[in-house]
Amino acid sequence: MNAYELMIKTNHYFIKGGSCSDSQKGNIVGQLFSALTEPEQAMRFYKAVKFPNNIDGYGRQMYPVYFIPPYNNGVKLKTIFNQTPKTHLFSANMYELEIIRLLFLLAPDNPNVKEIVDKTLTRLKTTCFGIYDDGTGECFDTSLVVLRFLATVSPEETNWIYGRIDNYNSHAGDRKRPWFAKWYFWLCLSELPFEIAESEINKYKEEIMPWLTTKSAVMNSEHDKTIHPVLICMLRNLMSRYPEYTHIKERQPYISERDGRLHFDMG
Repeated sequence: MNAYELMIKTNHYFIKGGSCSDSQKGNIVGQLFSALTEPEQAMRFYKAVKFPNNIDGYGRQMYPVYFIPPYNNGVKLKTIFNQTPKTHLFSANMYELEIIRLLFLLAPDNPNVKEIVDKTLTRLKTTCFGIYDDGTGECFDTSLVVLRFLATVSPEETNWIYGRIDNYNSHAGDRKRPWFAKWYFWLCLSELPFEIAESEINKYKEEIMPWLTTKSAVMNSEHDKTIHPVLICMLRNLMSRYPEYTHIKERQPYISERDGRLHFDMG
């Protein structure tokens, strides 16, 4: 299993409620660190995406420094929700930020992890998708990856977090967008400090609750079988933050023998 596959599987495992022993954490951290990008590889990537040395005249560092996706026969790596990015900007930043986020979750006191997190936060503050109002193309999607990253590594950066939330709210309706963006925003809300997330979650309660009560999801394809349980568990995590729904925190979705679809029981 390569670092990308491990990142995806670990994300899914945690969202569904899994936990790791210290030895398992150490093993995952070691495997992720083994994917650190060599400087020569990084320079080749920056040249290929026409952003030499990963910095421009405005001081922007738009691409990863530590974890650049390996060449994948020209196909960009999918997100944790199985979305295929159209741009290297989105794909590469997703890959790096999701890996660094896991490293921080699993080894927050590791000095190498701390250095990488600090320097990555500094880099993100130079980017349009990281800190500015930007709803253009996949900069919008990348901004959500930044929001999730901040929720884990720097939840005390409330002004920065509110800025990314405002960016989503300002541009989500700019055009018709695929479902991924809204559900990834909900993922962020499930992980942000509740005092920040609550007012945003309240906007979507009527849309979310049916998925945990009356709606069900198909389980036909491999995509369905992989992603739909993760999505339902994410919604469970989101709603279980409310005192009246804490009882669902440990519950898992199930496949009904009656219709073969994925259901959730609020009980």
